[in-house]
Amino acid sequence: MRLSRPERIFNVLNYTFFTLLGVTTLLPFVNLLAKSLSSENAVVSGNVNLLPVGLQLGTYRFVLQDAAFLNAFRVSVTLTLVGTALSLFLTTITAYPLSKTRLRGRKWLLLMFIFTMLFSGGLIPTYLLMHDLHLVNTLPVLFLPAMVNVYNMLIIKNYFEGLPDSLEESAKIDGAGHFRILFFIYVPLSLQVLATIALFFAVYFWNDYFNAMIYITNPSLKPMQLFLKELLAASSDFIRNAALNADEAMNTSPQSIQAASIIIATVPILLVYPFLQKYFVKGVLVGSVKE
Repeated sequence: MRLSRPERIFNVLNYTFFTLLGVTTLLPFVNLLAKSLSSENAVVSGNVNLLPVGLQLGTYRFVLQDAAFLNAFRVSVTLTLVGTALSLFLTTITAYPLSKTRLRGRKWLLLMFIFTMLFSGGLIPTYLLMHDLHLVNTLPVLFLPAMVNVYNMLIIKNYFEGLPDSLEESAKIDGAGHFRILFFIYVPLSLQVLATIALFFAVYFWNDYFNAMIYITNPSLKPMQLFLKELLAASSDFIRNAALNADEAMNTSPQSIQAASIIIATVPILLVYPFLQKYFVKGVLVGSVKE
C-alpha cells in the first residue's frame, strides 16, 4: 500500500521519537554497566559515561563470591518461583467460578473482591495480623498476602467468560468435573493470558523490597532488592571494608560494587521476557476486554 507524503513524514517522526525514547531509557543501564567495569580512579573522578574506563572484572568476581549477595539472590529466586506458581494457581481457580453467571452470589463476591482494590486495612493492622499469625521473619510472609491480585484475577475471569459454553457442556456430557474442565480445557486454551499474568507476578515478587523491609529482619531471609537497598544506602567506607581485600581495594570502588550488584540482580528477570514475548502483547489484550 502506497503511503501519502504526510503519512511517510508521520512514520519517520514516529519511529525517530520512539527510537530516541528507547535509547534514553537504556542510558542509565549502560552507565551502570560501564561503572561496574571501570577502575576506581575513573569512577571516583567521574570520567565514566557510556564506556568502561580502565577495564577490570574485580567487582563481578567479588559480588559473585559474596555470601550475603548469593544468599539474597537465592531467597529472591525461591520467592519468585514459589510466589508466582502459587499466585497463578490461586488466581486461576478463583477466576474460574467467578466467570460463571450461574454462580449464586456472584455479584456480591465480585463486589467484595473489587472492594479490596480500593480499600485496605492499613500497614499497622496488616503487620499486627502477620505477627499474630507468626509469619514475621518467615519467607511465606513475602508471598502469602499477595497471592490473589484482584486486577489479574479479573483479566483471567474476563478471558474465561469469552470461551464458548459448548466446551464446558461437551466436557460435562463426557463426565468431566469442574477441576478437569479447568485444567484440561480452559488452561490449555488460556496460555497467552496466563503467561502474561505469570510475568506480572514474577516481576512483582522479584522487584518487591517494601514488604521485606517491613516484615524481615533476619539477614538470611532478606531478598535481593532489600539487599540492594541496604547496599546503596551504606557508606563507601562500610562497603570497602566489607567487600574488598587489600588487592581488590586498589582498583575497585564502592560505586562499582553497587553498580555490579544492580546489573547482576537485573539480568535474571530480563532473561524471562524473551520466553514470554510471544504471549505478552496478545495476552494482555485478549484478557482485558470481554468478548
